[in-house]
Formats: sequence, structure tokens, C-alpha cells
Amino acid sequence: MTASAHEPPLIAHIIFRLAVGGMENGLLNLINRMPPERYRHAVICLTAHSEFRDRLRRHDVPVYCLEKREGKDFAAYFRLWRLLRQLRPDLVHSRTFGALDTQFYAALAGVRHRVHGEHGRYIDNLDGKNRKQYLMQRMISPLISHYTTVSDDIAGYLIREVGISASRVTRIHNGVDVDRFHPRVPASAAPWPTDFAPPGTFVFGTVGRAYPVKDPLNLVDAFLKLRQLAPQAAAGMRLAMAGGGPLLEDAKARLAAGGAASQAWISDDIDPIPEFLRGLDLFVLPSLGEGISNAILEAMATGLPVVATNVGGNSELVIDGSTGALVRSSDPEALAAAILEYARNPERRAAHGREARERALTHFSMEAMLDGYLRVYDKVLGTRTSAASGR
Repeated sequence: MTASAHEPPLIAHIIFRLAVGGMENGLLNLINRMPPERYRHAVICLTAHSEFRDRLRRHDVPVYCLEKREGKDFAAYFRLWRLLRQLRPDLVHSRTFGALDTQFYAALAGVRHRVHGEHGRYIDNLDGKNRKQYLMQRMISPLISHYTTVSDDIAGYLIREVGISASRVTRIHNGVDVDRFHPRVPASAAPWPTDFAPPGTFVFGTVGRAYPVKDPLNLVDAFLKLRQLAPQAAAGMRLAMAGGGPLLEDAKARLAAGGAASQAWISDDIDPIPEFLRGLDLFVLPSLGEGISNAILEAMATGLPVVATNVGGNSELVIDGSTGALVRSSDPEALAAAILEYARNPERRAAHGREARERALTHFSMEAMLDGYLRVYDKVLGTRTSAASGR
């Protein structure tokens, strides 16, 4: 219910599904770290949740699932309206385009303060020119008190293309847990068998759900290209991919067809991510579009150089030639060349890994992320501006 004089304001976070993903990980990090005396929380999933929900450490935060069916399920939206009438939150914060239309039902339910967050690009709107999405964003915008984005790239799109006033948009970079994600130590054990990557092997890879926007087949093609262009060097390389997703079987099939199946370790499981990253020598993100990639941040905190496609917010994370390399998207030859450069130059690899870790420590802390969201909530609700400490 709406906050009384003796309890903190209630924020209802509306998302499509609570499962493994960068946005979802950031949401749980935010809730877990926010001082309970500042704000109460409820998470509303339009569809369902997975065991990823167990990462929510706050036992006072309920998670509701509306079991929305694919397409226009007006019964689910009625359940949302009824739930919001019951909870009476002080503020609704929807996230991603998939939950944007919930702002209409929040307004109907009488929620006065409404925030929407955009977290990345979508495969059907990589260039921001999708007319249907544009019209929906323009139509809903008068209902939204404030916007949050995770990158300057997305903030610029909302301001320049959708026409949102800059005063209504706040960019808040994701934060990374630099204690959980730390460089390799002597006792570190990778999740793959020892004989997969014996000492002296160069292991590169990626983590995340294998969806088209992440373009995992670009990484597979780059590895196959490496085996053709530099067979001697490639013989000492191993590719590791974790996270499941619809394109993972295609990746396995393409590697097998190219005779590289024995040099690849592919897992449907995304946990434990820290151990996976500490087993790598180089992290690669081959995606077609990004907001601010949690996977890149976690790799940086692990002390890994990062090769990423120059899309979305990747250039806000990776400093080309200092903490990693940026390459064109959908270009396996460019990706292969960048990977080969790091494989052949361990000194460069180590130096860029140290710079990446330092950048994660100084620019992408959890405290800065938390403080950013607290300031937005305080501003929208008209309460005091606070530091992340909760003072």
C-alpha cells in the first residue's frame, strides 16, 4: 500500500520476466543494496520468473507473476490494474519496451508517479527507426514522469528521436560487484574439464543468452576464420560459451561442421559466472546492439581485456587500445583479427586487463548506480536527495 507517515514509499518494478539477463541482474542488485528505510519494493512480472528470483536477498520484497499469454492478453492487464489498485504504490518503474504499455494501466490505477527505464536495443529496432515502437513511445510519453537509461546512446535516442525533454531523462550506468568479480587467483577452477584447456592454452569466450541481438554465430564464425587464417595459433585456442538460448544449438552445429567441436566448450548453464570469467584469457561480446552490458562490466572487473562490437553503449565501457578493442558488428574477419592480436601478445593482454579492472573500480561502482536511482526516485516523489549511504 501507499506509504504512511511511518513507512517508506513503495516502488512497484514492472518487468516482462524475471530470469537471467542484464536488466534483471541490475534490478536485483539495486533492490538488494537499497537501504530498506528509504524505499520498499515489489516486483511485478508480466509473465513469470525462473530460479533467478533466488538472487533477491530481500525477504520483504514480494514477486508477483501475472502469467501473461503471448500477444494481447487483456485479462493479464486487468490483473495488473487490480494488483496496482491493491498495492497502491507511490511510484511505478517499468523497464524495457516490453513493459512500456503497463504505464497506461498504472495511470488508470491511480499511480501518480511513473518512471520508465530503457536498457538496450532490440533486434527489430537496432537503428531506432521501427515506426510501431516509435509511435508507441510517443503515445505513452505524456504518462511518464521520468525516464532512466543505462547508456548515453539510449538517452540520446529518447531525446533526439522520440522527442523526450532532456530534463526528463537520466542516464545511470550499471554497477558491477567488484568483490564477486575479481581477477584469477592460483586456486581458481574453471567450469570446464582440465583436459579441455591444458596449461598454455588461450581461452576466449562470451557469456549471455544466445539471442539474435547477441549474434553468437558471429563469434563462432570468427573462430572458424581464425582456424583458416592462422591454423598454428588457432590450434592452441579454445572457445567457451555459456548461457543457453535459441541459437546455442546452431552454434554447436556450425562448430561441428567446421571441425572445431573439440576446441569449444558450450554450456546451457550461465552459473557460476565469476568462475567462468576467471577461466578466460579474453572476453568477447559480438552483439548487434547493447545498452550497457553487464557481461562486459563483469569481465572488466575480473581483469580481462574485452573485444566488443562498436554498438550501443559498448564504447562507453571499452576504451579501444587501452582496456580492449572495438570492432565492426557482423564482421567475423575483424573479430578474428582482434582475438588473434591478444592471443599473440600476452603483455598487451595483461596490461589491458589491469586497465579494465581499474576502470571498473573507478567508474562503474554499485554505489554510483544506487545513488543515481535514489536521486531519480527522490526527485520524482519530491523527497530529499540522498547519497547511496542512505543518509
